Amino acid sequence: MSLPYVFINAAMSADGKIASSERRQFRLSGRLDFARVDELRSKSDAIIVGIETVLSDDPSLTVKSSQLREMRQREGIPENPARIVIDSRARTPPDADLFKKGEGERIIITTRRAGKEKLAILKQQAAIIIAGNDRVDLHKALRELKHRGYNTIMVEGGAALNWSLIHDGLVDEIYTFISNQIIGGATSPTLVDGSGYAASDETTRLTLISAESLDSGVLIKWHIAK
Repeated sequence: MSLPYVFINAAMSADGKIASSERRQFRLSGRLDFARVDELRSKSDAIIVGIETVLSDDPSLTVKSSQLREMRQREGIPENPARIVIDSRARTPPDADLFKKGEGERIIITTRRAGKEKLAILKQQAAIIIAGNDRVDLHKALRELKHRGYNTIMVEGGAALNWSLIHDGLVDEIYTFISNQIIGGATSPTLVDGSGYAASDETTRLTLISAESLDSGVLIKWHIAK
């Protein structure tokens, strides 16, 4: 298999929003879902986010549980999975939390249009993968990650990256925690944004794996037919 196993994990409101219209994050899930996400991270080889998620949320993307970190170390792997940013213009801030917190590899996947000065700075803190000319070629990026031994990849947003991966047929499963909240807002980001499909016969079809109550919401797992 030339591509890694890729799954999207996200929390969203009952009306499908993942943040406010100002891209401000809300606490959508509780203790049980946080623990579930932490375990998913601990079992992944890498975590991918888009540059907009880094700029708006500044996530560390670390495994929070000391027990889970120790488990990874006992298995001979870093305490955190590799943290990867899809960043076509090398806009990742050098002082981003993902550089400052936790052990583990950091990777910036960018393009030939990224500024050389910005790349030179980021190279001091992360491995650089060039995949594409103007926008990141996600097929090429994932093939390279597979070649480097990253077999299971967790995607934690945002909406534009989710769309690109799904549209390109690169996602295997989607896990969504749906909270008991309404956020609203015509411009609030949803689980998947991007350009969207123009006709119903073009849409990506899902097969339900499971649905269960969790915290004060519902966890739904989907498989994507390819």
